[in-house]
Amino acid sequence: MSEDKEAQEDELLALASIYDEEEFRQAESAQGGEIQLCLELPPDFKVVVKDYPSTSSPIFTLSSKWVTRAQMSSLCRRLDELWEENQGCVILFMWIQFLKEEALDFLCIQSPLEVIRGGSKAGCERRKTDPAATALTSGSHSENTEEKKSENVKKEKSEPRLSSPSQLDPRAVLLMDPRADLLPQLLDFDEAQRQRVFDSKVFCCGICFVEKLGSSCLCFKECQHVYCKACMTEYFQIQIRDGNVQCLNCPEPKCTSLATPLQVKQLVDEELFARYDRLLLQSSLDLMADVVYCPRQSCGTAVMVEPDTTMGICSACQYAFCTLCKLGYHGLSNCKIPADELRNLRDEYLSATSEGKKFMEQRFGKRVIQKAVEESFSRDWLNENCKCCPRCGTNIQKVDGCNKMTCTSCRQYFCWLCLGLLSRVNPYSHFNNPHSPCYNQLFQGVDLDEEDAFWSDEED
Repeated sequence: MSEDKEAQEDELLALASIYDEEEFRQAESAQGGEIQLCLELPPDFKVVVKDYPSTSSPIFTLSSKWVTRAQMSSLCRRLDELWEENQGCVILFMWIQFLKEEALDFLCIQSPLEVIRGGSKAGCERRKTDPAATALTSGSHSENTEEKKSENVKKEKSEPRLSSPSQLDPRAVLLMDPRADLLPQLLDFDEAQRQRVFDSKVFCCGICFVEKLGSSCLCFKECQHVYCKACMTEYFQIQIRDGNVQCLNCPEPKCTSLATPLQVKQLVDEELFARYDRLLLQSSLDLMADVVYCPRQSCGTAVMVEPDTTMGICSACQYAFCTLCKLGYHGLSNCKIPADELRNLRDEYLSATSEGKKFMEQRFGKRVIQKAVEESFSRDWLNENCKCCPRCGTNIQKVDGCNKMTCTSCRQYFCWLCLGLLSRVNPYSHFNNPHSPCYNQLFQGVDLDEEDAFWSDEED
């Protein structure tokens, strides 16, 4: 370190001895100094002061994201021509008006404008079908007829000659990598310009009926209906809290236009938007045929299912399950189904198409389906023709005789009408009791003599 410091001091002393104080001045309090150099210019070197607008034109550069350098070079020459025609006058306003109002016609750019997405050609040049590209290539191919030659001559007279790559103007500057995709930037710029125009207009909200600037309003993209942000914020908050994330549509009656997620994010807080985003994703997954949820209650993760398979593997808990019955994966074996659900298969099976019936037979097994159908029909017949014993539940069918029934299983006496239990000592007392629920039903319209005769017949 001491050797370096000594070398620095020696160098500063040497400089001070070579140059005078106007060129080199050593610092007093710090290691170092200040040097001022005067350049020696050649004898024919001139310094020119720009004197716009009396003599010289303004210095400019042209830049664009979508116009080629060849086209911008042509525009640069046209600006030079306008200056030569109006030399001595201010020219900037004329240049601006020309670029704004006449540039497209000057370059023969017409609709539709075709650009190469992510192409490697400089400036995303137009295809040969584009008039601008035609101007670039006209005269580069030999023509076989005089008619085509005359067409080329007319084009050269009516259309501007664009620069060849070797004649590109250095004032023409590209703003982006020619390999970049131009379309997204054009769309973003167009959207920003539309929003700027919208923000400056006045709209009447269809909910609160107050006129507000567009900057305080929300416009639905599909239908272009406009409402103020205050009303839409309250509307979105209520719908999201209720879980109706698929119902953030335009309030106009019968209008189905939906708000975009970006519009929702601009109007609600972060917590509410997180709920909206989560529910929207879940509802979208529910509509996808190849997405199921892990059946474990502690998990519930969405699982992508491969086509033509019934096995799902949860990426979170690694649980392998059957996508049909939601039980553990059972390979080629038939799905097991609880008894309660088995009884309900009949209506589903009978109303299914031939393909649906085949699928159910493959899923549960043909014998299981047949058993479910037979048991369902048996259950319907028992419900229509039998009653259950109030003691043991056995199905009892009444063929004939009186309303005193004897269960074939537990031998319990019971009333067929009200299913009340009867005494084994005197079972008919139930029917003679005026307070019995069956008394009025049995003897309505029957006189006392007939009643006595009825019981005496029964006893006999």
